[in-house]
Amino acid sequence: MPYYVYILASRKHGTLYVGVTNELARRVLEHRSGDASGFTKEHQVFRLVFFEIFDRIDEAIAMEKRLKRWRRPWKIQLIEKQNPEWLDLLESLNV
Repeated sequence: MPYYVYILASRKHGTLYVGVTNELARRVLEHRSGDASGFTKEHQVFRLVFFEIFDRIDEAIAMEKRLKRWRRPWKIQLIEKQNPEWLDLLESLNV
């Protein structure tokens, strides 16, 4: 089973949220419907701008914790390396 570390954004260079899940599309849709984090609902953080896939949950959780400690400019650089236009990647998951 794959595990995902993901970053949501409110807009380009906007508020960021880092999370981990085993079903990325479902989790993003939960954030959008308001059924997930109160933070994402309050700050309108719904755009999937980055994700990375892991085979093991312990590796995914370790990466999530590492990303949460990163400085904001490092997170922005990571996003822009994979997704320079900050496009919503949810559509690429064939939902």
